[in-house]
Amino acid sequence: MSMDLDPDEVFRDDEDDPESEFYKERDATKELLVYLVDASPKMFSTTCPTREKKNLQDLSGVYVFNVPEREDLDRPTARLIKEFDRIEEIFDKEIGSKYGIVPGSRENSLYNALWVAQALLRKGSAKTADKRMLLFTNEDDPFGNLKGVIKVDMMRTTLQRAKDAQDLGIAIELLPLSRPDDDFNVSLFYTDLLGLEGDDLAQFKALVGERFEDLKDQLRKRMFKKRRVRRLRFLIFNGLSIELNTYALIRPTNPGTITWLDSMTNLPLKTERSFICADTAAIIQEPVKRFQSYKNENVMFSMDELSEVKRVSTGHLRLLGFKPLSCLKDYHNLKPATFVFPSDEELIGSTCLFVALHRSMVRLKRFAVAFYGNSSHPQLVALVAQDEIMTPSGQVEPPGMHLIYLPYSDDIRHVEELHTDPNSVPHATDDQIKKASALVRRIDLKDFSVCQFANPALQRHYAVLQALALDEDEMPEIKDETLPDEEGMARPGIVKALEEFKLSVYGENYEEDDAKTDGKAEPSRKRKANAMKEYSNYDWSDLADNGKLKDLTVVELKYYLAAYDIPVTGKKEVLISRILTHMGK
Repeated sequence: MSMDLDPDEVFRDDEDDPESEFYKERDATKELLVYLVDASPKMFSTTCPTREKKNLQDLSGVYVFNVPEREDLDRPTARLIKEFDRIEEIFDKEIGSKYGIVPGSRENSLYNALWVAQALLRKGSAKTADKRMLLFTNEDDPFGNLKGVIKVDMMRTTLQRAKDAQDLGIAIELLPLSRPDDDFNVSLFYTDLLGLEGDDLAQFKALVGERFEDLKDQLRKRMFKKRRVRRLRFLIFNGLSIELNTYALIRPTNPGTITWLDSMTNLPLKTERSFICADTAAIIQEPVKRFQSYKNENVMFSMDELSEVKRVSTGHLRLLGFKPLSCLKDYHNLKPATFVFPSDEELIGSTCLFVALHRSMVRLKRFAVAFYGNSSHPQLVALVAQDEIMTPSGQVEPPGMHLIYLPYSDDIRHVEELHTDPNSVPHATDDQIKKASALVRRIDLKDFSVCQFANPALQRHYAVLQALALDEDEMPEIKDETLPDEEGMARPGIVKALEEFKLSVYGENYEEDDAKTDGKAEPSRKRKANAMKEYSNYDWSDLADNGKLKDLTVVELKYYLAAYDIPVTGKKEVLISRILTHMGK
């Protein structure tokens, strides 16, 4: 009797081989991408007298950037980036054309471009590489200047060339660029080239602007490869278990660690540690042993023995039971969850069992409680099933489960415990609640996502690295998207709601300037004044230039940060990085 593991294939990973019986995983696919940028007159406000060709096939009308050193595109160097920044300058001199596809000439630059791009993508199999051409143009009818048999013949050969590339597993994508006085009409030619019709055509038109914005945002975004964090064994009952792969969906991004360099050779320093005997001053060569005093005698333990004593968990998941989803509160999620997905690589049948468990949990609205953790941090976790979410543009959320790390009882503080006397707790009036709700509705961010705002400290950090690597005289301008929207907050509706809220809370006789002198404002000013006094005792520029900031204590480093209202939290390396970033060094 045969059983289909996953009849709907909703749990098949993108990297799984669909022809494999049990979806054996294979190596992650590579992405090979060629940007085809139209250089005909309509793409530029000015034209040039020449047209330069540069490609291995020596075809007219095609300029391939960096053909001799094409491998460098996989690992961009500072020299390559600086040369690429100049490509806008050389467009008018070498690349841009004052002619497009014109009558009286059999030259077909679009056909040639597709041919050259196909040749550039010849490396790698379609099964192991994702090959794409991305075409940028504002010319919706590239053969519009031609007539009769010549036009029909050139369109036919171009469409055939595109079809040949697609048959080889190369996807052709179009990013139409509309001009101010003319919308891009994809139906004139490119619907046939891309094979769009019906709903696909309507969907393409609707998503054009969104795709272009996504591409522009990703150009300067640090991308991380999707990779498995680790493999887990989910123990169900009496030897029944499921093999799971875990993935980190979101994690905070931190600046890279500081690498100390030798002042003479500029090479990274290697840190070595040796143990010296307190009695003989000789270097200890044997592995270090620990001891525990017991009845005036030192009982020796090896590192392996200590590890075994501390082991309280195998590192696997062990199912304890199920609870209603209503029992899982938002405040139980104290750190980013881990996404889990089934795998049949070592344990055949895991996907089948996972699908059955997943469907039951979704249908019954239950989450699983399991025991998980290493020897140093065992804890309870919640497994919440997530159904697949699809939109016309593709998959939004994959099916699977989120592994949520549950807090210990001491991690949760109840507000009631801080106010033992109910009479001392302030309560908002109905009018104050009404005014606060009105204000929140006014300033609410629609469709908010953390991805909409970049970390300004990280952006400045990367800007400093870029300026150093490219030997730039000026740092790129960084826009702090976390600053208040002063223009938006000045809108009459928001101003009115804010004033009504302040009036309901503080009353008519409230003086804002007097309130600032009360409470914690005065101690803050005293700390700032003390930091400024201590700050003046150091030559910070000299310390930074000579690499002596590392010799200061954390307290001393905080004098500089407090003087400039820079956050003072973090380890010593983080504080030094903030100081150097602020000084532009």
